[in-house]
Amino acid sequence: MREAAAAKSLGEIGALLRREGLYSSHLVAWRRQRERGELAGLSAKRGRKPEPVNPLAKRVAELEREKRRLERKLEQAELLLDIQKKASRLLEIPLRSQDDDGSA
Repeated sequence: MREAAAAKSLGEIGALLRREGLYSSHLVAWRRQRERGELAGLSAKRGRKPEPVNPLAKRVAELEREKRRLERKLEQAELLLDIQKKASRLLEIPLRSQDDDGSA
């Protein structure tokens, strides 16, 4: 249909019809159907329809990623504190606690 509409001469249309094994009456019928809107259903995309995107779901996913990142960072910080405590015990260096400096 698009090729026939793009054809610049009757000779091109004739060559198209011969190549595809069609008659000119097919083009006439298809043009009438298009004008009535009967061919609009043929242009619909096939397959599964995309699920609607929930903006809250996107935000929840972002927050969950941020939470996992912060949890990993907290684990690293706790591991470093444990290493510092063990090193201070081995080297017999007393650690200052929050109670020692007067702040709570």
